[in-house]
Amino acid sequence: MERMPTLFLSHGSPMIALEPREAGAFIARLGPAIDAAFGRPRAILAISGHTLTREPALLAAPRHAAVYDFGGFDPRLYEMRYDAPGAPALAGRVAELLQAAGLPAHRIDEGGLDHGIWTALKYAYPQADVPVLPLGWPPNWSPRRLFELGAALAPLADEGVLIVGTGGITHNLRRVFAGGLRVDADQAVTPESLAFRDWFVERTAAADWDALFDYRARAPYGALMHPTDEHLLPFFVAAGAGRTGPGLRIHASQTHGDLGMDAYAFGATAARLASV
Repeated sequence: MERMPTLFLSHGSPMIALEPREAGAFIARLGPAIDAAFGRPRAILAISGHTLTREPALLAAPRHAAVYDFGGFDPRLYEMRYDAPGAPALAGRVAELLQAAGLPAHRIDEGGLDHGIWTALKYAYPQADVPVLPLGWPPNWSPRRLFELGAALAPLADEGVLIVGTGGITHNLRRVFAGGLRVDADQAVTPESLAFRDWFVERTAAADWDALFDYRARAPYGALMHPTDEHLLPFFVAAGAGRTGPGLRIHASQTHGDLGMDAYAFGATAARLASV
């Protein structure tokens, strides 16, 4: 099996599960494109902005169900299911790689897929037939340290494992929903969101990791687009797992004006997904 690219997918708000828009349609094409180009993943290692732990922790249950870790959204969301097999055997391999890099690794024989994971996977692999191993991670780790965490995981991409970080390239829900949850999803992109996303794609294409690690100080509107870091930090895990070199934005769209829904691929084979 050819080396898998590693991915960062923006999921925006839980409403993507009901309103796929451009990003959901892209992810629906992405799963078949990965299968065609690289073969079906033997498992997915998922790093989400919603599964946060004090030290790296692997949710090694034999099966997972969707977790409804949100409130105030459309009641239909709570009726949706994504019952995927787990990957307990893979947990041992991941722990081995982390420990070899001098990083802590805990195994928890429990499961559940937060909405950052299942809302994306329901489009990429709607049959829920690819095993999933969520990796909880510490949100107080710096982008550089999370990049190093990703680098420790890099061998998995040669072993048929698809490494997917999920979050949001921009994520200020308080600003988006300041007028209530029924804000117009079709409103024009805001200048602040566009400036941040443009800076990010340029710095990623240039492999300017020092600037990206310091994005809050260097990117335009960095703190405004990310009042807290947890939705962007999985980007750095995915980037580190792709090994050195530039990253490639493989999808660009937005919703609700401020919410960027961009997706990135990393690694030597990333360009194979450029036309998805």
